[in-house]
Amino acid sequence: MSRLVLSFVLLGTFVLPLMPVSVQAEVIFKQRSLYRNIEVVDDRDSRCLRFANRERRVSRQSCQYFDDPDRLVFDYGKLVFTGFLMNPNPERILIIGLGGGSLPRLMQKLFPESRIDSVEIDPAVIQVAEKYFSFTPREQDSVVARDGRVFVRRALLSKQTYDFILLDAFTGDYIPEHMMTREYLQECKELLAEGGVLVANTFSSSRLYRHETATFAAAFDWFFNMRRQTGNRVIITGKMPQPDLETLRDKARRIDWREYGIDLEENLDWIEAPSKRDLEARVLTDEYSPANLLNGPG
Repeated sequence: MSRLVLSFVLLGTFVLPLMPVSVQAEVIFKQRSLYRNIEVVDDRDSRCLRFANRERRVSRQSCQYFDDPDRLVFDYGKLVFTGFLMNPNPERILIIGLGGGSLPRLMQKLFPESRIDSVEIDPAVIQVAEKYFSFTPREQDSVVARDGRVFVRRALLSKQTYDFILLDAFTGDYIPEHMMTREYLQECKELLAEGGVLVANTFSSSRLYRHETATFAAAFDWFFNMRRQTGNRVIITGKMPQPDLETLRDKARRIDWREYGIDLEENLDWIEAPSKRDLEARVLTDEYSPANLLNGPG
């Protein structure tokens, strides 16, 4: 495969073509951390966390509205909450990749009795989420500055389990390659309690799309594939038989989260079956990683 030249930036929580920074945006904080260049930017109606990549282009990781901070901005975040139709009363939630903390903050509100463990490799991102985006862990929650795969392995060794796992890690260019492989997904599956749900935020505009699809199929018995026109793809699976869509629709009618921008019934309309061609792609493994695909010889 020839060397891949990306003509767009792949964002951890939102995908947009490369664009110049808005002249209306005001950068209120800037820091170069150990892992990335971080900016907090205020626009007319919202505040956003941005990462700058090697080409000095920026990607929005997390945003919140000034007048309604609990209302989700990005479509992918709204799709994530579809997973709670399959496990509506999670006791333990794991989030890998914090961003501005908009998703765990809303989960705190919706599931006040749950414990939420948030894992973020970059301590600077944790500090920004707490200082600029009103993210405050509750007494029963934890926030850990650690690589997500290391966290999962240590959690397995200590016999922990989770009812809901969200994979939302992002480097500023793409998902960390060691967190996209069959082995990693199998470790996450083992970390799920019986009846537990795993949700992954990935991308629909990517040369890795087919390989990611095949990798999830290799690690799990089933999964729901959800795409909207924003460039993100949300995958939902779990440690249970595949749920019936009509049963999920019935549950969705009885939950009203529209004040947070979430329409669960509409979300279910975005589920699509993976194609046979996608399922036949080569599976990503610890030995055959995305780096081989993006930078390998032709």
